[in-house]
Amino acid sequence: MKKLFLLLALSFISIQSFCKEPPFWGTIFIDPNIVTDSDPSAFKSISFKGIGLREMYDRRSSWVNLQAFLFEAQFDDGSIIEMQVNPEFNDQSIAEIEAKKYAWLIGQLPVFLRKDIKTSWIHKGIYDLGGGNSNILIHTGNADKLERDGILEETLIHEASHTSLDSYHANNHAWLEAQSKDNNFISNYARDNPLREDIAESFLTYLAAIHLSDRISFEMKLLILSTIPNRIEYFENQNFDLSQYSR
Repeated sequence: MKKLFLLLALSFISIQSFCKEPPFWGTIFIDPNIVTDSDPSAFKSISFKGIGLREMYDRRSSWVNLQAFLFEAQFDDGSIIEMQVNPEFNDQSIAEIEAKKYAWLIGQLPVFLRKDIKTSWIHKGIYDLGGGNSNILIHTGNADKLERDGILEETLIHEASHTSLDSYHANNHAWLEAQSKDNNFISNYARDNPLREDIAESFLTYLAAIHLSDRISFEMKLLILSTIPNRIEYFENQNFDLSQYSR
């Protein structure tokens, strides 16, 4: 635990603290430099495995069964993710470009955020990305917009938190106790969806405030630490391997 900053945070009384209003609307928007495209990736290689029938979720319709382009993405920790690309991309080489792009970005995630990711669905369309179902859902139209805004990496951290953290922590007694003690939420999105979104919304700000604090303002760091100190302590107590962010 970074005790000095937590002590500072606990003594940092702001208007937000009095009002108990979340300081942010959604945490993926707070700073585009928490993780950037220049950060390293564990992505190692990708190989085409053919075309095969896969059940995929597509926000434009729902669950669909498609003859998808299939690629095996390998990472330097030995993990493998099947990248399933919608046949609407038409050409294997184009599908591979998309699969490789998102495999590289998934490789930027800490290993514990990749541990439950078995597949990634890649579709066209300007629709929300998603996490869960042992998967990362990509809609490339929206991903392109997020990339232009500089927050694609932050969004993938959020979605991977759904995939690899929610099932272990969202109903954990210690997490719920930390949530109660904080008596506030880091964002409106977390407040309005406390079971579904609080882990993902809070984890990104924990990462920013504790492990990547040189990439955000000192004022933002104090604001995060003073709003969710008990959640921060909960995450610290999990001993997540964040060595890739060590300075």
